[in-house]
Amino acid sequence: MFKLLLIEDDATLFQEMKERLAGWSYDVYGIRDFSQVIEEFAAVKPDLVIIDIQLPKFDGFHWCRMIRSHSNVPILFLSSRDHPTDMVMSMQLGADDFIQKPFHFDVLIAKIQAVLRRVYNYNTEAIMLKTWNGAAIDYQNNTVSNDEGTVELTKNELFILKMLVEHKNKIVSREYLIKSLWDDERFVSDNTLTVNVNRLRKKLEELGLGRYIETKVGQGYIAMEEVHLT
Repeated sequence: MFKLLLIEDDATLFQEMKERLAGWSYDVYGIRDFSQVIEEFAAVKPDLVIIDIQLPKFDGFHWCRMIRSHSNVPILFLSSRDHPTDMVMSMQLGADDFIQKPFHFDVLIAKIQAVLRRVYNYNTEAIMLKTWNGAAIDYQNNTVSNDEGTVELTKNELFILKMLVEHKNKIVSREYLIKSLWDDERFVSDNTLTVNVNRLRKKLEELGLGRYIETKVGQGYIAMEEVHLT
C-alpha cells in the first residue's frame, strides 16, 4: 500500500480526500502541526506528497523546497489560485504535477497513478486490488480472499460489492445500484437486485464477511467496515 502525505489545512477537504483515496487503497496521512511539516514528513516517510500552496505558517512552495532538500519523493501541488506562475514555480521547485482547484476526483486519481507508475515503475494491476475488513478484493480475477479462503463472484456481484465498498459505511440506494448495473433499468425488476445481493452476501458468509453487508429497508444497502484504533 502506498503512503500519501496530504499537506492541506482545509479540514473538510482533507477528510473528503482521505476517505476517497482510502477507497483506492492508499494510506493517507495529514499534518497536525503546520510549523513541523518536515518533522512529520520524516516520520511518515511517504511515497508521494500532495501539497496545497496556501497554507498557514509558510506556503507550499516553502515546504516543497524543504522536502526537496531532504528527499526526491514525488510531489503533487494543489492550488485554488488561477496564476500561471504558480504552476511554473512548482515545476521549477521540482514538483511532479499540478492540479487546479476545484478538481474532479477522477483527475486526481489519474495523476497520482501516473506519478507512481513513473517514479516507482508501478504496475497498473496493483490498483485492481482492494482491502476490506481484512479481505482482498481482486477486481481483475473477480475474487474475494481472506484467511478463510477464496470465493469467486459474478460480474454483477463484484460490481455491487465494489460500489458498496467505495461508499463504505454509507447507504447506497437501490435505485443508484440498479441504474449503475443495468443500462436500461426500466426492464429490470426490483427483485433482480435483491437476488444478486443475496447471492453476494451468501458467498461472503463463507469468508465470515456476510454480516458486513447490511440491508437498510426502504433505502438500500451499506458495506460496513470495522474501525481499528491505533
